[in-house]
Amino acid sequence: MTRSYQEINEKIRKGTAVVMTAEEVSRMAEEMSPREILKRVDVVTTGTFGAMCSSGAFLNFGHPSPSIRMERIELNGVPVSGGLAAVDTYVGATDCNPANPNYGGGHIIEDIVAGKDLVLEAWGKGTDCYPRKHVKTIVNRDTLNEAVLCSPRNAYQNYNVATNTTDRIKYTYMGTLLPHMKNASYSSAGELSPLLNDPECRTIGMGTRIFLGGTQGYVAWNGTQFNTTKPTNEYGIPIGNARTIATIGNLKDMSTEFVRGAAFEKYGTTLYMGVGVPIPLLDEDLAMRVSIRNRQIETNIQDYGNGYTHLGTTNYEALRSGCIELNGKKIRTAPMSSLYKARIIAATLKEWIERGEFTLTEPVRPMPSVSSVSPLKIVEVEE
Repeated sequence: MTRSYQEINEKIRKGTAVVMTAEEVSRMAEEMSPREILKRVDVVTTGTFGAMCSSGAFLNFGHPSPSIRMERIELNGVPVSGGLAAVDTYVGATDCNPANPNYGGGHIIEDIVAGKDLVLEAWGKGTDCYPRKHVKTIVNRDTLNEAVLCSPRNAYQNYNVATNTTDRIKYTYMGTLLPHMKNASYSSAGELSPLLNDPECRTIGMGTRIFLGGTQGYVAWNGTQFNTTKPTNEYGIPIGNARTIATIGNLKDMSTEFVRGAAFEKYGTTLYMGVGVPIPLLDEDLAMRVSIRNRQIETNIQDYGNGYTHLGTTNYEALRSGCIELNGKKIRTAPMSSLYKARIIAATLKEWIERGEFTLTEPVRPMPSVSSVSPLKIVEVEE
């Protein structure tokens, strides 16, 4: 049995499509085969809400009179890109002012979504066509011409568990890690996570319509560090960091419920983002993929205090229990992402589809079938 995007979308328009969240399908899979699930379900919704440091937004301020070529730009004192002449910028989630490290690009993006005023200050050398050299003013969501979330790497397919074997506290993007493996942190919605429900990205590619920050957005490309070479377990799930997606959407339509700036102690700023992807059940293979359970999703445990040394593996059922065991030692676990929010995202996307407000788009370009990630090669440069 197979079905097409067109058949599913027709059922969505008629209000007859059966939509379930990935968690609901995982429970069904305890008693039903993939073939039976395929007969009963048309679309499966997923969700994740976590820190996505590789996020950002393009902004257009418009020209003052006289006009300026903005070459150095600050928003609320945070330096942002001045290389998009003349009055555009890119705000990265980890942009920050070292003098105020707890407020940065992620907070600016959240403030725009919230409709707050921001102080824009910009400088240029002055040219014949752009004579102004300085401007200082107030901007907000309503005065910006465009505010487009455009993130090069979101929704990691799987991610490492972080712990610390050293005798010193380590402050990382995975949170504060106590000495001697007294805690471990992880960041994934497990069986609800988008790319774990379609591990080979058969239905996820350029043009896929998704839930993004509380509104409809799109997959723009494969995300940076897209890696198909990670080993997989017996269920076809990559173990550790693997595929990612680049995303795009209208920042002005988003909600601060799903777009939140954050700061990690002694690490810096980031952006918590909500992403949800619908998985159409086109065939029995996809029905099997979305039936994955937390106990079947494995990931690596790495020592973030000692060069990311591999220590072992665990699964998300164990992580969710609050304690894992490694070499006879019990380690407390805590999530860096929000399962509560991920469930809201999957449920919201389900409601949109059931109401006929969200139809599925077939990718216009598939994800790469082979892609690897290479480390930066250090080459000695003469001074």
